Amino acid sequence: MASSAGLALCGKALVVRGGSRFLAASTASSDDDSLFIYDCSTAEKKSPGNEGEDGRPTDQGNDTILASTFSKSGSYFALTDDSKRLILFRTKPWQCLSVRTVVRRCTALTFTASEERVLVADKSGDVYSFSVLEPHGGGRLELGHLSMLAVSPDDRFVLTADRDEKIRVSWAAAPHSIEAFCLGHTEFVSRILVVPSHPELLLSSSGDCTLRLWEYRSGRQLQCCDLASLQEPVEPRGHKRFAASRITFWAQESCVALLCDSVPVVFVFQLEASGPQLVFRQQLTFSHRVWDIALEETRGLWVLQDCHESPLELWRPVQGRWQSVPEGAVLQRLSGHLHGHWAMLEGSAGAEDGFGGLYKATFDNVTSYLKKKGERLQQQLEKQQRRKSPPPGPPGRAKKARSGSTAWSH
Repeated sequence: MASSAGLALCGKALVVRGGSRFLAASTASSDDDSLFIYDCSTAEKKSPGNEGEDGRPTDQGNDTILASTFSKSGSYFALTDDSKRLILFRTKPWQCLSVRTVVRRCTALTFTASEERVLVADKSGDVYSFSVLEPHGGGRLELGHLSMLAVSPDDRFVLTADRDEKIRVSWAAAPHSIEAFCLGHTEFVSRILVVPSHPELLLSSSGDCTLRLWEYRSGRQLQCCDLASLQEPVEPRGHKRFAASRITFWAQESCVALLCDSVPVVFVFQLEASGPQLVFRQQLTFSHRVWDIALEETRGLWVLQDCHESPLELWRPVQGRWQSVPEGAVLQRLSGHLHGHWAMLEGSAGAEDGFGGLYKATFDNVTSYLKKKGERLQQQLEKQQRRKSPPPGPPGRAKKARSGSTAWSH
């Protein structure tokens, strides 16, 4: 299973993942060159004959990391891989705390704000919670229906979204109790994010090429931004539809950065408190495929891209315009780490369209129907013509009949 390279950032801790491995480094300006590297292929596995939590044999994956995230304070880091494992780490200092088996492969995860639990969402739409304080405890089924996952900053609500366009707001203490639905997208929901500085607001993106702003407790849509109308011409051309693969927020500047999955651009918006409303500021265009982005409060926008010479770029606003920052000591050090471990990122080149299979299929039934109808009418017409015109007799017989007629005329 191919998985695109990923970037995670919390405080000064930066994680880059690719394939089955990730490396963690510090963005601090000091000469701290320490590096933590972890390879999921070395983690414990159930033997092929063992059974998972659902009572069925566990099939073996290739250890590719599917999703990862930091806790709110950055004290914990968790990941899931396609070998059906949830792996929990302590980050200060870095240490693997546990390797737990999940029922199915999980594609989204998040920590609660209290950092007492980590929630994981599997491909079938179920959400399980696992204890952080008891790192070897089993999972508990909470709810189902989703592909995307978020938790409100006060831990009161769990927000989930799916490929059927819905965003559901459920009570965390009683997940069967639904507070609201946020309805409006016309394609699958690709990402959701509760705005950290405005805990009552939700951002969502979709395969319908929109970014929407919600007051999620009431399910009220505040704004819809059509990304296709904002996009400036970029190469390669011809992308008629795309979805955001990452939404990230910079509280210091009240900026929203949006990375799209099939075009090498990042859209930057300003979230204005009056309204509130999103104001489009700038499109950042890149010459290489962008794998992931992350905003660091003190520095700006980190960009991880498919370029061996320059795998990381740092962007920040200068007099109102976002610009690439000249390479400094920190950027050189982090890029040097990636140069030495480039093999873990090379496999990500094959994961070009992560959302391609989620778009609704369209069928031109009218053209097919008219074609078949025309064929049926033509067949019926030919049958009618054959009935009106009796088949001619044998050639010799016809000739004899004509001769007889001639004799009678005489």
